[in-house]
Amino acid sequence: MAQTSTSLPGDVSKRILCYYENATSQVQTVRIANLPNGLFERVVFSKQRILFEALPDALLEIRTSGSTSLLDQIPCLRLQVRDGSRAELNLADARIDSAYD
Repeated sequence: MAQTSTSLPGDVSKRILCYYENATSQVQTVRIANLPNGLFERVVFSKQRILFEALPDALLEIRTSGSTSLLDQIPCLRLQVRDGSRAELNLADARIDSAYD
């Protein structure tokens, strides 16, 4: 599956840095579907970690790859990286993506 992102006009200062880890043994597809002008979507392999930018009111949808069933929907504000809250994050294992580039 291709990795898709879209540009979102607006104030860059409102973006938040978010962290998600696929703790399952299955490949997942995550996406932010409530973008006004498009879609942000990534494939996340088992145990893979990703960093991405989003707006605080964005929702991250999680599906098992190949399935149309929604497993979870997480507010990106809950996934926001805060000082010291992600001490276990190894930046060498993660890539920062933006839903708005």
